[in-house]
Amino acid sequence: MTFTTPHRLRILLCTFGLLALTGCSTLAHAAPAFDAQGHRGARGLAPENTLPAFERALDIGVTTLELDVGVTADGVVVVAHDPYLNPAITRNAAGQWLPPGKGPTLKSLTLAQLQAYDVGRINPDTPYAKTFSTQVPRDGTRVPTLASLFALVKDRGINDIRFNIETKINPTQPDETVNPEQMARALLNVIREAGMQKRVTIQSFDWRTLQIVQGFEPAIPTVYLSIQTANTDNIRDGVWTAGFKIAEHGSVPKMVKAAGGAVWSPNGGAVTEALVKEAQGLGLKIVPWTINNPADMDRLIGWGVDGIITDYPDRLREVMQKRGMPLPPARARN
Repeated sequence: MTFTTPHRLRILLCTFGLLALTGCSTLAHAAPAFDAQGHRGARGLAPENTLPAFERALDIGVTTLELDVGVTADGVVVVAHDPYLNPAITRNAAGQWLPPGKGPTLKSLTLAQLQAYDVGRINPDTPYAKTFSTQVPRDGTRVPTLASLFALVKDRGINDIRFNIETKINPTQPDETVNPEQMARALLNVIREAGMQKRVTIQSFDWRTLQIVQGFEPAIPTVYLSIQTANTDNIRDGVWTAGFKIAEHGSVPKMVKAAGGAVWSPNGGAVTEALVKEAQGLGLKIVPWTINNPADMDRLIGWGVDGIITDYPDRLREVMQKRGMPLPPARARN
């Protein structure tokens, strides 16, 4: 059996009684040894950010449901990746695909208006459909509220699943969404009303919302997202990073630490083994996104990452099982 992190080594020691009973007795209440996160529920298998996708992830078995949120015209927090309706996955009340480009913004629609749209399948004429050819459509599916996702989990009696919630906000497009403080306040209100403060993390590429969350609810861990590719970089100039600049700190992990984050979540292509060790040496967890290739999953686990965000939690479980790692319980209904 391969144990690649100190936490999993602790599990082995507890099994053989080599740690004090007090140390082992707290293990069941600690964070999971490895955080298997279903991206947008399970985007590779069911319509993204919908209740069917989250149910699919629960059925397979994950530790965390990863999701995105926005705020409607009437102040309701809903689960959606884009600040606007995405034509690749959205049909109107007449069953017609929205025209190419950007659909109406969430900010411009009330919840009742938003519920007229169907987000239960991908437009087959788009490249997006080819990317996720294994996704099973669910016609008639609507954009859910965050409160409805919390209610679904409670109704299924699942008391330990976690939620990694991303605020979808863009500092270069301020008119597309509510402002950072409005978004943070609305999100935290829903979390408090559901009593989920101890089961959530809040993440964002726009670090302004994370700074606000830390001020309002310092006990909720914040996850600092980064992307560094040839075409996209939110680390470059401080616009996305609430004024924190890599030139002043020397590395992204040091930026995240200075910002008060608990987790650094980089794109998989920007991760190196040295950065994993650096982040963890600073007391950060590192959870890369969005890792869909089993070989990449295995390599990152070998480097000791604390979790992985994937569209295919079934694939991740297979990699974990081959490594002899503890698996999150599958939650399929009887």
